Amino acid sequence: MPRLPRVVLATVSVLLAARAFAQAPAAEPQIQDNSFLIEEAYNQTPGVVQTIQTFSRMSGSGDWIYTLTQEWPVPGETHQLSVTIPVQGVTTDAGRARGLGDVALNYRYQLVGNGDARVAVSPRLTLLVPSGDRKRSLGAGGLGIQVSLPLSLVLSDHLVTHWNAGATLEPAATDASGETASLTTWNAGQSVVWLVHPRFNLLLETVVTSIQAFTDRGGTERHTDVLVSPGARLAFNLPDNLQIVVGLASPIGVVANRGQNSLFLYFSVELPFWHPAP
Repeated sequence: MPRLPRVVLATVSVLLAARAFAQAPAAEPQIQDNSFLIEEAYNQTPGVVQTIQTFSRMSGSGDWIYTLTQEWPVPGETHQLSVTIPVQGVTTDAGRARGLGDVALNYRYQLVGNGDARVAVSPRLTLLVPSGDRKRSLGAGGLGIQVSLPLSLVLSDHLVTHWNAGATLEPAATDASGETASLTTWNAGQSVVWLVHPRFNLLLETVVTSIQAFTDRGGTERHTDVLVSPGARLAFNLPDNLQIVVGLASPIGVVANRGQNSLFLYFSVELPFWHPAP
């Protein structure tokens, strides 16, 4: 079959599937807390723990990162604790390196709203633990602090947007050669989520990151990366309030990282571990 008819057929198939989802009854709860690159401003509800796994692989270099995150309400929706454990494979001057990265310990406060509100805000404070081997370029070599401000805004019954702004400080980062410097990273991002169906969403995420990093010739320099990432996510609602969400995205570099693209896979499980009193 010629290439153009194949593209047309694929496009029509996606639109028909989206229309079928949109015509289905919307009695089920919407997917929440499952964006890929952008943080949604909804803490975990009481009695529910969420376990998230992601995998991303860059084209060209073949660098990859896998993360395991678990989020807990403590004990209600106002306060949330979570941990993110990364395992990664990177390209270095000495070849390929694989291993544990820097672990993130997170606290998030539900300042405004919740998953049922039109506006939600939940500031996050993160401690980055230098668990990765900096000699193999797997970690920063020192403690880091990160702050983030996620904002979620419901525009309509089928359209939600999320906004992020944040910064990371590594006051005593150390590179593979032992050079030490104070590094800062700034980030901002925005996403639009089309709620095609309570169990099926389409996403378009944009992330801008200003990164200060070590150079091969000594010292540090700053560069800015911009990613635009189309994606989709699908939920399976099972008995006992068990929800499984799978997702797929393709982040694409459009500025300094122009032409770079990656494959992003997402898998999460939300499982009640106790039922709060009515």
